[in-house]
Amino acid sequence: MIRTENGVVLKDHLDKWGMKVCPVDRSLKIIGQRYALHILRNMILLKQNRFNQFLHSIEGINTKTLSIRLHELEEYSLVERKMIPGKPAHTEYYPTKKGMAVQGILAEIVLFSTRYEPEIIFVDKKPRNNMKALFGTRSLSEVYDFSA
Repeated sequence: MIRTENGVVLKDHLDKWGMKVCPVDRSLKIIGQRYALHILRNMILLKQNRFNQFLHSIEGINTKTLSIRLHELEEYSLVERKMIPGKPAHTEYYPTKKGMAVQGILAEIVLFSTRYEPEIIFVDKKPRNNMKALFGTRSLSEVYDFSA
């Protein structure tokens, strides 16, 4: 066991709160895999649901990694896979209720980057400190909804 500077051991801390595993570790195991959040972002915000849409819009991902990630997201119940009959038949992916809960995490990531990395994010290089300053009263999913 690793002791921190103040002498607290993670296992002792988890035991104190009745936890079997660290919730940060568990969340990162689920959504911390490379490209997992990109896939969920594209499903939730860009309304993408097909393999090739993800493949062509997520920079740096390859077919093998995309296939693995989609399978993992399905195993973690963040994504459901639907077989669509037809000629040719194809597969579509949709976020589950659990997967849609990631939208809050995505919003916090947006806020972090827009607050602390404005010189990279914005043309005017000025930080934005909240969603209202960023997008007005619109939610993150409304900002990315291209059908409206």
